[in-house]
Parts: sequence; structure tokens; C-alpha cells
Amino acid sequence: MSFLKKLKDKFQSTEQQEEVSDKYKDGLSKTRQSFSSRINDLVARYRTVDEDFFEDLEEVLISADVGVNTVMDLIDELKMEVKRQNIKDTSEMKDVISEKLVDIYYGDDAVTSSSINFQSDDLTIILFVGVNGVGKTTTIGKLAYQLKQSGKHVVMAAGDTFRAGAIEQLEEWGKRVDVEVVKQSAGSDPAAVIYDGIRAAKSRKADVLLCDTAGRLQNKVNLMNELSKVKRVIEREVPGAPHEVLLVLDATTGQNAMSQAKTFSEATDVSGIVLSKLDGTAKGGIVLAIRNELQIPVKFVGLGEKVTDLETFDAQAFVYGLFADMLQDDPEE
Repeated sequence: MSFLKKLKDKFQSTEQQEEVSDKYKDGLSKTRQSFSSRINDLVARYRTVDEDFFEDLEEVLISADVGVNTVMDLIDELKMEVKRQNIKDTSEMKDVISEKLVDIYYGDDAVTSSSINFQSDDLTIILFVGVNGVGKTTTIGKLAYQLKQSGKHVVMAAGDTFRAGAIEQLEEWGKRVDVEVVKQSAGSDPAAVIYDGIRAAKSRKADVLLCDTAGRLQNKVNLMNELSKVKRVIEREVPGAPHEVLLVLDATTGQNAMSQAKTFSEATDVSGIVLSKLDGTAKGGIVLAIRNELQIPVKFVGLGEKVTDLETFDAQAFVYGLFADMLQDDPEE
């Protein structure tokens, strides 16, 4: 059975799996329309798998923002697989490409978990970082809703005291999802807000504290200093925390998201990526570039504007979403 057929069977095996696959298919429609049509054109133009085929495939993958270094790794893997399986016909390549995209995400190590490091008997603190405009506050609100639906007592701390309207925006999310927001006035010390948030979460015996932070200060040094100060306060109040530092990146910014990821990784120990607005781009391959080149797992993806459209990242569901249209013409069907 082909790899793509296995994916299709997996994501149609239960109602829950089908719901997940539908979200990825809908959310990746822009990327898929661009990616699938170009792969199909490529397969139609070449009868045999040769060097010219791989050169054109490189271009297709780079245009999907998979990233030059990741594309080079992937092409090397594909060439070895073609030789190993003695593949001649380009029509067989869709299956090989899809399988290798999953492999390249997971890699050889174990830094691939999408699960959150929840503390079973203590307060879990999740710190959110990222530049302004990436959807950080919206992501926090959506995750608060998701955690509350799963039965957890959640508190949010409005630590972005610099951006105009940031506190009010988080307050609006708090009202929408019925989660308490701890705040101070605009311009207050962010570390003091986070301190208040921790005290409030502890006194209310909350399970999870979600902390917003400033997205843009005057320069990189200021950004690092501010995040370091916030982190020190958290560590002092809850040893071992923050349990997650989630960097929110806007998928529509493509390779610019990579440079942001590098900057924030230097400023603080980023444990996972949240890729927002994945539904708004035709270049969803940035997921693979981030994972492969920065060795940081993608923990959540934003696949729409609804409160339920923040999805735990699943590399197989992602690849299935990319190739869903091609499965319509699978000869095994």
C-alpha cells in the first residue's frame, strides 16, 4: 500500500481523525493549490526521473518556502530513495516525496513532540514571545479556550504593556472564552504583571498561566533584557518554570519568520513554535524549514480565524493536507 493511501486510510479511520484532516485540508488550501498543481505539472512534463526533474522539483519546493537548506537535504534523500527503489516513472514520485517530507520533519532525534509540558501537580506556566502583528494575543486566547474546554483552570497575564491596545485585546479574549486576565496599566513593568499573574494563578489554584509579552522593543538588546527579566521572575516564583516558551510566527511572512525565530531563540529558550495564519499563505513549507533548520518543534498551527482553529501540529496531517487533491487521482482508488 502506498504511503499516501496509508495516510488517507488513517485520516478517515475515525470521525475524530477525519475532523483533524478536514481542518488541515481546509487550512492548507492555498498552499495545496499552488504546490499540488506544480507537482502535477512536473510529473506530467517528465516521463522519467532524471537530473532535470530534480532541478525543477527543487524550484517547486523552494517556492513553497521549504527553505534552501531543507530542500537540499530533501533532494539528497529523494535521490537515494529513487536509487534504492529503482524508480524510473515520475508518477511514483508523489508518494516518495510525501513520505520524505514527513521523515524530514521528524528527523533522527526526539525533538518532535507537539505536546505541552504540563505539570501534573503544580502550576504550568507558558510564556509566549513573538513580534507585534503575528497573532500572539489571538493565539493565547485560542489556547486558553482549548485548555478550558479540556477541563483546565486557566489564567492569562497581560504582560505586553507596551503595544497600544494589547491589554484590551487580551481582556476581550478573556471575556470571550471566560478566562480571568491579570493586568496593570499600559506602560507598567511587564515582569511585575507576570509576578501578579503567578500570585493570582496560585491563589486561585489554577492549572495553567498563559503569559503575554512585548513583541517589539527598541532593539534586540532591549528585547533580550526584557525577556530575561520576565524569565527570572518566573523562575524565582516557580522553580523549573516557564515550562514552555512558545514563539508565535506568522506563516505569511515566509523566510522572515526564520530570522525572527533565530533572534528569539538567542533571547530565550524557545521550546516550541506556534505558526499562525497558515491558512493565509501559499508557502506552508515554512513548517519544515523551521523544524529542520532550527531544531525546534512546531507545537501548534493556526488554520483559520475561529476560536477552534488552533490545532496541535501533526506532520502526517500536514503532508496529507498538502497532497489531498492528488489522492483524487490515485490509481489505487
